[in-house]
Amino acid sequence: MHNPSEQNFIQQLSIDCVIFGYDDNQLQVLVNKLNFNGDFWALPGGFVYQNEDIDKAANRILHERTGISEIYLDQFYVFGNAARNNLNFLDALIALNPQMTIEGKPNKEEYDWFTKRFVSIGYYALVDINKVVPQKTDIDESIKWYNIKDLPHMIIDHNAIVSKALDSLRLNLDEKLLAFNLLSETFTMKEAQQLYESIFDKPFARNNFQKKILDLNVLERLEKKFTGAANKAPFLYRIKK
Repeated sequence: MHNPSEQNFIQQLSIDCVIFGYDDNQLQVLVNKLNFNGDFWALPGGFVYQNEDIDKAANRILHERTGISEIYLDQFYVFGNAARNNLNFLDALIALNPQMTIEGKPNKEEYDWFTKRFVSIGYYALVDINKVVPQKTDIDESIKWYNIKDLPHMIIDHNAIVSKALDSLRLNLDEKLLAFNLLSETFTMKEAQQLYESIFDKPFARNNFQKKILDLNVLERLEKKFTGAANKAPFLYRIKK
């Protein structure tokens, strides 16, 4: 692992990414487990080079973690409380990982870099989960999808970051047509409704939902989806091109 303090990063600025996917009628979030002794989970994130645009840094981090580059990405919040730092997390980490110390004391250069207050720019990404091959970095033991209702307890304020990202996603879902980024290129109205229900964690009446979606006037109706029962086969839809 390269010590961030030795690289040309902007100090005390980070990016945390909430990567949303959708599978088995459930909203999923990509989470990595850190490769240290103890149970430490975190959102995919990273730092910004001195000569790098913020959005480009976020896209770089997302590409490194998902293996894909065509991703819907939205900056949704800046987390900058005065008390926001990694100190408690690092104390717990070092207590379980003596290899991070020198003569029984924390590696001062590396430790000090992380203990300072960090301002984090939050982004959420919406991906077709079938196109993503989660990528580990050299600090990850694993990286995988977790049901948003069953996330592990993550470091610092990362669980709160997910909650804030979900609020923003719900708020902008129709205005920015976000939901369709989580589906395959073609989908049925039932599949769209199931996705909405997973995002809002509540049921929708079928007729009202279909009218609401069609009134957006953004979908193109295609042929019916073959199910073996032609009279009951649902129509497929896709976003108008």
